Amino acid sequence: MQGSGYFNEYNAIDGVWDEMFGADSEIREHYSKVINYLSQESPDELKQKEDLAKRLFMSQGITFTVYNSGEGIEKIFPFDIIPRIITASEWAFVEKGIKQRLTALNHFLKDVYHNQFIIKDGIVPIDIVYSCPHFLREMYQLQVPYDIYVHIAGIDLIRDHDGTFYVLEDNLRTPSGVSYMLENREITKRLFPDLLPQCNVRSVTEYPTILYKNLMSLSPRAVSNPTIVLLSPGIYNSAYFEHTTLARLMGVELVEGRDLVVDNHKVYMKTTNGMQQVDVIYRRVDDEFLDPLVFNPSSMLGVAGLMGAYRKGNVAIVNAIGNGVADDKAVYAYVPAMIRYYLNEEPILKNVPTYQLGIPDEKEYVFANIDTMVVKKTNGSGGYGMLMGHASTEQEIEDYKNEILKEPRNFIAQPTISLSAAPCYMHGELAPRRIDLRPYALCGPNGIEIVPGGLTRVALKEGSLVVNSSQGGGSKDTWVLGS
Repeated sequence: MQGSGYFNEYNAIDGVWDEMFGADSEIREHYSKVINYLSQESPDELKQKEDLAKRLFMSQGITFTVYNSGEGIEKIFPFDIIPRIITASEWAFVEKGIKQRLTALNHFLKDVYHNQFIIKDGIVPIDIVYSCPHFLREMYQLQVPYDIYVHIAGIDLIRDHDGTFYVLEDNLRTPSGVSYMLENREITKRLFPDLLPQCNVRSVTEYPTILYKNLMSLSPRAVSNPTIVLLSPGIYNSAYFEHTTLARLMGVELVEGRDLVVDNHKVYMKTTNGMQQVDVIYRRVDDEFLDPLVFNPSSMLGVAGLMGAYRKGNVAIVNAIGNGVADDKAVYAYVPAMIRYYLNEEPILKNVPTYQLGIPDEKEYVFANIDTMVVKKTNGSGGYGMLMGHASTEQEIEDYKNEILKEPRNFIAQPTISLSAAPCYMHGELAPRRIDLRPYALCGPNGIEIVPGGLTRVALKEGSLVVNSSQGGGSKDTWVLGS
């Protein structure tokens, strides 16, 4: 077959789970239709598709911001045209595991800001919670609508060498990336219009509709058309493209802090027709910048008095304030115990083994085996500030150890997980690159809904395990098969 050389020359990475190739280099059945289709395409045709994807991303302004790059701020989000495919049974397992995990995390947030039974029963140590900078005493005893703290979650999953899914981290504050999931699908429809229905790929486009419906349900006022706004830090934020996309798709106002004002514990939006009361705020501004009267006094991004309106129950905020205590990397180690404690169930999705450097024995073990570890700051994100032990010099390791010794509680370590690989179209041929997966879950009064797919992030550099866009990663469309 013309073009079949792509696959003949594909070399899976030894000891790494390959999403496309199984044992003995046999193509997994769920990839067969895609492979047959691509095998009919000439190198020129695939190159044209890749160029079209780049042009579409550029013309639609699908970018992200890199703050430390010398090449300028705005960058196209690199997109790989070969989809990542997940079977119906794999997805059912992932979906069940995420729902279980989020149910427990939501119980934890309600508990930790109210009765603190989990602390009193010694399941989660009190010092781990109270030393977390995202545990906000301002949220203590504050009632949130329907007791839902996590309305939107992005749970990062990886697969180890044997194909086992692990949760790498829980993003419960202002998870980003969903617009890239939606745009990736739109681009794929343009590139392979016949292939999606042939493969019975489930849709992801309902995400804005489900989110909007959930936001509507949170309105504290019993009105037929509550006012919902998306609060953005503004055009210089790395996810601003996403803020504009989601506001447009949901048909809600995109606002910045200066567009809102609090009067008599109610939030109002300035409009050309005067002040309009706001019922629900989907905020993409971090906790510490939300209200300069309560948190960071120098913040220009928030709204003075917002916390007072929230406490009075006059406005709903999504996600709830103070969620960071549940996705702190030091608290992550206790999520399996939370599941057993609150739900009396065994965890469906595994945690990556995690060592807390605030515990002396665990710190000693990590220091002795640091060349096989990934060490992270408990409140770091975006791939910044990590130590990849296997890829670091002795001096880098020594410097990092000294950093740890200053504040051991602020670091965790995990063994280097291999990350599964998927085929990517690189320079005219197929090559394996490491990937992860961030499915998006929406929690509302009627339960948890997970859009079948998510953002598959790709480490585009050969041999790299870092998939973050800020560190040179890209993404690909994620197909969940209907059967």
